[in-house]
Amino acid sequence: MSNTRNTEESQSSQKSQNSQNSRKSTDKTADDRPSPMEVLRQARGQLAELTGMEAESVSSFEQTEEGWALEIEVLELQRVPDTMSLMASYQVDLDSQGQLTGYRRVRRYERGRSDARRPGGR
Repeated sequence: MSNTRNTEESQSSQKSQNSQNSRKSTDKTADDRPSPMEVLRQARGQLAELTGMEAESVSSFEQTEEGWALEIEVLELQRVPDTMSLMASYQVDLDSQGQLTGYRRVRRYERGRSDARRPGGR
């Protein structure tokens, strides 16, 4: 009796894994390119691995002819109070498969500061 139960549990576990694998494969587009959500996850993970800083948010995300371009906000230096912590925006470029091809810091600011108002209301 317990042998039958173990077999049923094993089959149920296998079905669950197959279901998860099929869901993962549907995240890809027809030409096997990663979905936008996969690109976001890969970009955040690759930037964190290279810089040692965790991404807090993605403030810009677009598909380009070469792949993808993102702007990712990271905490560079934590201070007390938190509003004085130093944040940075990184421009991150990825190829069409979601592999990081380059990054650069484009802005550094205190967490509690907003952008200066630009002429013309922009």
